[in-house]
Amino acid sequence: MAADSDIARAAEAVASGQGGRNPAVHLLSLSMTKVADGLIQPKLVLTWLLTALGAPGYLIGALVPVREAGALLPQVALAGRIQASDRRRVYWSLGAFFQGVAAFAIAVAVLTLEGAAAGWAVLAALGCLAVARSACSVSYKDVLARTVETGLRGRLTGAAATISAALVFAYAALLGLGVIPREPGVLAVAIAGAGLLWLVASMLFLTLDEPRRPDGAPDEMSGLSLSEMVAPLREDREFRHYIAVRALFISTALAPTFLVMLTGQGDGDTLGNLGTMMVAASLAAILSGFVWGWLSDRSSRKVLILAGSISAVALAAAAGWALVQDGPIGSVAAAGVIFVAQLGYEGVRAGRKLHLTDMDTGDRKVAYTAVSNTMIGVLLMAGGLFGLAADLIGPALVLAMLAGLSALGAVAAVTLSEVQRDADG
Repeated sequence: MAADSDIARAAEAVASGQGGRNPAVHLLSLSMTKVADGLIQPKLVLTWLLTALGAPGYLIGALVPVREAGALLPQVALAGRIQASDRRRVYWSLGAFFQGVAAFAIAVAVLTLEGAAAGWAVLAALGCLAVARSACSVSYKDVLARTVETGLRGRLTGAAATISAALVFAYAALLGLGVIPREPGVLAVAIAGAGLLWLVASMLFLTLDEPRRPDGAPDEMSGLSLSEMVAPLREDREFRHYIAVRALFISTALAPTFLVMLTGQGDGDTLGNLGTMMVAASLAAILSGFVWGWLSDRSSRKVLILAGSISAVALAAAAGWALVQDGPIGSVAAAGVIFVAQLGYEGVRAGRKLHLTDMDTGDRKVAYTAVSNTMIGVLLMAGGLFGLAADLIGPALVLAMLAGLSALGAVAAVTLSEVQRDADG
């Protein structure tokens, strides 16, 4: 109901011309890019495609690390340049444009290549897409704050998220029902469609009416040396503990890849029902987002404990099932595990974001965020080794390892400090 209200109020603001054309530009651009994200999902769609094309496991296992790390690692380098610019919308537009180009490259690779060649080509294009995405990630909040008035921003981003989730859910349902054939060529066309959405959003975003910064206005990142950026690691024990917990919870982001790989083993129907798994993941995200946010407002530490435990149980169950029956798990069972694991992932994501937001960081919030993202980006690249392990010992044992890491993350979160909140929080 809250989502419906967000859409209704955002639509009313756009229709009434509140804030000029900027709200409409944001709503359309953000909705298109979020739909594009849903059509290309490395955890499910690209994993399914490379499995179908016979790519080796070490390349499939690298999809999520490359996608996530590529979007995080460049942020420190880009942040200062973007915040010093008066045309920040251009950086977002360029990021969207090159994501579109990279999506077209992925589609071409899927249509023309097989095996390791397809894996390397898709991985390279995905790396380019991720780096381009980092420019969008760093610049968007600034552009939103500069071009849309307070009180409307949350409604616009919430409406875009709801609209895109509904469209991706409909696409996944059509895949699950077989209305859209689950074939690499058809999915490549959908990925090309994602590329087109990014290109259109890129052009549209340039039409924003972006004000110029007053002369002499300070930049949030100005004057921060590298030594000052990494100072929290030396000085703040709680921050080091937080990064350790977040590092262990990388397992929740990596797990869906190996669940899809597990359904792709064996004879007969060599690949699980991609549509069913996408529906499960979408439902988990839609149903749990508000609940995890509400709980995180009360205790982000307890949310991390609970969400990590949920993920650990789900992954351990899938690994145990596959090992006991010595074969792949069915697509319906995999969808059930993905649903529960995605619940855990969404909880970890909500909890760790709010925990860092509410930590006592003085006036160094930007430094804390940038350092945290960069370190996790480095660790995610190392997470590609799990793909190599899947080739050597099988995805079931890798899932068991990831379940263990999730459990360790939940245990480590127990000793995080409880963030002080307002009396009504």
